[in-house]
Amino acid sequence: MNERLKGKKILITGASSGIGQFLAIHAASEGAVPILTARSEDKLELMSETIESTFGTSCPWYKADLSNDAEWKDTIDRICYEQGSVDALINNAGVAVFDYVADSNWQDIDRMVSVNVTSLFRATHQLLPHLLQNGEGHIVNIASQAGKMATPKSAVYAATKHAVLGFTNALRMEVEPLGLHVTSVNLGPVRTNFFKQADPSGNYEKAVDKMMLDPNKVARIVISRLFTKQREINLPSWMNSGSKVYAVAPSAVEKIMHKQFKKK
Repeated sequence: MNERLKGKKILITGASSGIGQFLAIHAASEGAVPILTARSEDKLELMSETIESTFGTSCPWYKADLSNDAEWKDTIDRICYEQGSVDALINNAGVAVFDYVADSNWQDIDRMVSVNVTSLFRATHQLLPHLLQNGEGHIVNIASQAGKMATPKSAVYAATKHAVLGFTNALRMEVEPLGLHVTSVNLGPVRTNFFKQADPSGNYEKAVDKMMLDPNKVARIVISRLFTKQREINLPSWMNSGSKVYAVAPSAVEKIMHKQFKKK
């Protein structure tokens, strides 16, 4: 058990599967109290029961559709009322649909912006006064290497993650002097159900299969860095190195990596 996390209340969005599920498990295993939110009531209930019986800790859960701003706002208010202070927020929920902009439909675009950006802003904005009042806490935003290096068929998704990174970096400078930690987690492809919606054809998932990250390992690393000063967590490291090169010489990288960028 990690004394740094013992008894801490950690709100996790998108907690019913994938990285979110493992974040909850690792948080509970270290003595924290995971507060789960997602759309699937059945999965949340099962997750909560499993965590409580396995680790002997409370694990409250709240059904919420993060694409519905009014519903999400009410849910956060309810969490604050019922749970009291929240010590950490992990904005993990995210969706994608990979398509050329010209072929996209507005419903997909709107949902990506709503879940990936608006809901993250909403949760942070509502919980920030509580964290500042406590004088300590941690906000972790699950971003993406796509927020540093965009590729074809992910224009909107990459734009949402650029927004998350910009928001995270500015927020960090605002609140670190006041005792809060803010971290972005920039990931490459992760082996979750994310791609079933992002690319139903399965072609992209097959193309990047060998480089996919293990969600359990990702979650373990994120939880281990909670309540420590950590600007970014970048996985895999080689992909982050590529992003740094891209920032210096974008035209050259786009030319050299043309075929790889077209894998979606």
